Amino acid sequence: MINLSRGGRERSAAVLAGITLALAPAALPVVRPTLQPLPAAQAQQNSKPVLRISAIPDQKPEKLNRLYGLVANELSKQLGVRVQYVPVTNYAAAVSAFRTGNIDLVWFGGLTGVQARLQKPGSKVIAQRDIDASFHTIFIANTSSGLKPVSSLQGLSQLKGKRFTFGSESSTSGRLMPQYFLGQAGVKPNQFAGGAPGFSGSHDATIALVQSGAYQAGAVNEQVWRTNLSEGKANPAKVMAIWKTPGYPDYHWIAQPDLDQRFGKGFTTRIQKAILSWRSSNPEQKQILSLFGAQQFIAANASEYSRIEQVGRQIGKIR
Repeated sequence: MINLSRGGRERSAAVLAGITLALAPAALPVVRPTLQPLPAAQAQQNSKPVLRISAIPDQKPEKLNRLYGLVANELSKQLGVRVQYVPVTNYAAAVSAFRTGNIDLVWFGGLTGVQARLQKPGSKVIAQRDIDASFHTIFIANTSSGLKPVSSLQGLSQLKGKRFTFGSESSTSGRLMPQYFLGQAGVKPNQFAGGAPGFSGSHDATIALVQSGAYQAGAVNEQVWRTNLSEGKANPAKVMAIWKTPGYPDYHWIAQPDLDQRFGKGFTTRIQKAILSWRSSNPEQKQILSLFGAQQFIAANASEYSRIEQVGRQIGKIR
């Protein structure tokens, strides 16, 4: 019989306890997690195609995100499909993404719409705003520039030798048509101060640059100009309108040619009917129309933009 001292008994108890703890996990059953299948409704929803919408970035990103977030929600509700707004960095990127099929339904300007359709045969013009059938460019000037409002096209000759900026290089109302009208007035791009015009990138930026005096004059979208005035962003004491162009067709929705194949027969027509149905009597649709600066959308067709294509070829924006 082995006689253990008190210290020995404590050490033996500790060893036995350690062995028991070490062996205990081995005696427990191993529980492996099992993967639960997605509910049928969720799996089906994830497999459905997503309608990707986009727009040329003609205004500040925060306004575009708000507007097209509302558009995506409204179209999703009306069409019963998932709709995602995909922002692009510039006008050319919108045309490129449409050509490659990365976006399905796009709010283009007149020029970019023509470019997109020429690069993607079969694409369809869906609708335009009521104000797009006869849209206008506003020529603006800094009030300290010495420039004065004019009543005729020929009055634009006063812009020779001035610091002048267009908007985006591919903008219909901010570059294409104003350059066309300047040419009719005998003003060539190399006759501006510095031998060339500037390109601000957007209508909001053009207004800000002319108002600050960085440029003495510029050309902007009429609807954006009016919005900036009403919101107090354009200060009449610093920047003023000097001439409004005659009307021309501008912005419009364009859809990919394969939407009926991807979403079902008649889907492109359903998109058109949804957009044409928007009215200010509906609170959500009223917000959309207000941000678009329109009372409603109207039907449009490609032939209306033949003049835009002609001018685009004249100035080298379409080849």
